[in-house]
Amino acid sequence: MAARNKLTISGIEVGPLALGGNVFGWTLNEPSSFRILDAFVASGLNLIDTADVYSTWVAGNHGGESEAIIGAWLARGGRRSRVVIATKTGMDMGAAGKGLSRAHILRSADDSLRRLRTDYIDLYQAHKDDPDTPLEETLEAFATLVKQGKVRAVGASNYSAVRLAQAQSIKIPGFAGYQSLQPLYNLYDRAVFEEQLEPLCLDNGLAVFPYFSLASGFLTGKYRSEADLSKSARGQGVRKYMNERGSRILAALEEAAARHAATPAQVALAWLMARPSVTAPISSATSVEQLNELVAATRLKLDPSSIDLLNQASQ
Repeated sequence: MAARNKLTISGIEVGPLALGGNVFGWTLNEPSSFRILDAFVASGLNLIDTADVYSTWVAGNHGGESEAIIGAWLARGGRRSRVVIATKTGMDMGAAGKGLSRAHILRSADDSLRRLRTDYIDLYQAHKDDPDTPLEETLEAFATLVKQGKVRAVGASNYSAVRLAQAQSIKIPGFAGYQSLQPLYNLYDRAVFEEQLEPLCLDNGLAVFPYFSLASGFLTGKYRSEADLSKSARGQGVRKYMNERGSRILAALEEAAARHAATPAQVALAWLMARPSVTAPISSATSVEQLNELVAATRLKLDPSSIDLLNQASQ
């Protein structure tokens, strides 16, 4: 496994690949989720990312299902000190509310702690910006959780560069503010992060955890035609990538994969890991075999010519 990166400021050490918990309670039941979690930790990796809203989109779910599964797994004992738990708040939880008001953040944190069966969250993130709540109120609420010992570090997700910069300008004594960003970023979705957010993250020393690292599975190469979209529950989210540029990127991935005796998914993740601003891309798995393929990407070091090939194909 590649060397660990340190989550800026907080001193929390995380591995170079994060496990996405969005599939827990959605496409994976509890026993299957436990197998993925066991294999992930056995590989030497440690960052598990989830959110209170996972997975409200499933019929019969109300949110918190992913956190509850992770909590049940933690309750089996001996694991809490070996993992870094990242979760989020702010999305619409129906009757439980939404947004980043002080009241909602404090209540949501307690709800997440209960579901996770732990007394602290390693990284608590604002899932998306809330323009209806002053940034000062949001950050004061997060600062309160840190001072209470319920949260170790605080991050943002889905913030624009303008709002992230505004948030970083707010100083609260004894509170480091946002220490990480979780943006949409992958070999296809590059422009917004690289042009607007990446310079800000580098200047502020923010850890970066890209989500949709494999573009909803498109960068694995398994989606080539309209007929392929039915291969998984996430297939319809791939349609937007099926164009000339997408085909060019897949061809480059295959060429680089052949050079390194790797798979396109491993190359796509290794490309992200090679980016100086990226701390750890987030990726989910629905089988232990798939997880092992993703973990192997942490041992793949792309040569400069392969990186150039991928950069040019995805311009």
